[in-house]
Amino acid sequence: MRHLRLLSHVVEVARTGSIRKAAEQLNLTPSAMNRRIQDLEAEIGTPLFERRPRGVKLTTAGEMFVRYARSQIADAERMKSHVEDLRGLRRGPVLIASSQALALDFLASRVAGFQKQHPRVTFDLKTLDHERALDALAAYDVDLALVFRPSMRPTLRVIASVPQRLVAIVRADHPLAAKKSVRLSECAEYPAALADRSLGGRQILDEVAARRDLRLNVMAESNSFEMLRGLVHRCNLISFQIEIGAPSGDLGMSLVGVPVDTRDVPAGELVLCQLRGRVLPIAAAAFSETLSKSLHDMKASASRS
Repeated sequence: MRHLRLLSHVVEVARTGSIRKAAEQLNLTPSAMNRRIQDLEAEIGTPLFERRPRGVKLTTAGEMFVRYARSQIADAERMKSHVEDLRGLRRGPVLIASSQALALDFLASRVAGFQKQHPRVTFDLKTLDHERALDALAAYDVDLALVFRPSMRPTLRVIASVPQRLVAIVRADHPLAAKKSVRLSECAEYPAALADRSLGGRQILDEVAARRDLRLNVMAESNSFEMLRGLVHRCNLISFQIEIGAPSGDLGMSLVGVPVDTRDVPAGELVLCQLRGRVLPIAAAAFSETLSKSLHDMKASASRS
């Protein structure tokens, strides 16, 4: 599949914005890389890259070609996965982008269960905010995205979804810890550590606070949920997360999650999705079924309670 190698070269040049950097990544000389790109441009009849003093930039034709190249590479990976499956080899990798709230427990436990059944499958797991996760899907960088409150695009196919309430994360000795649920006005009485504004839970809080003319006592902000949990634990602050990422069991650090009253903050959707029209590799398709079943079971359990 020599043509795929050339396609991957074009994609790497587009990713790095530099023929030299791409050549280094692929163990080629810059002159050899440049010659291959020039030969391809001559065959197509139009430049794919605009050469600049520092690096290269895709032309309009180049953008179209890179989209084509990525789809061809993804199709080839799917074909190889099918061949391996026929040989009884269920290999990966499964490429997933997810919200941080899924990382510590939910997604890790599903990966562990799946690998017990399919030990040859590997995983490439990225924690990204919802917009970057959807961009990664569109670029064929990941097979699946599991994110909270994504902006729905025509290119997406929703595989499964489940409503998620916001919960207040507090230390077990915090005055709010014993409550069954809390109002947002109660939370505003205590110092808080909040996620930054790129994350879905923070966006909900900001929207609600603006409507209610409510000001939270923000002492710290971070784009890391691990950091926020540390601040709650060490500084006795209050933070917020969707319920699937709430502290539990031995992973809780003596923290608890208290649901925020849905009269204040409505539930949002946690969505498992893929690129519309894309046939997933065997391993990714099988793992998406595992995630879909888990989300369906969560929704059914919530409706019964």
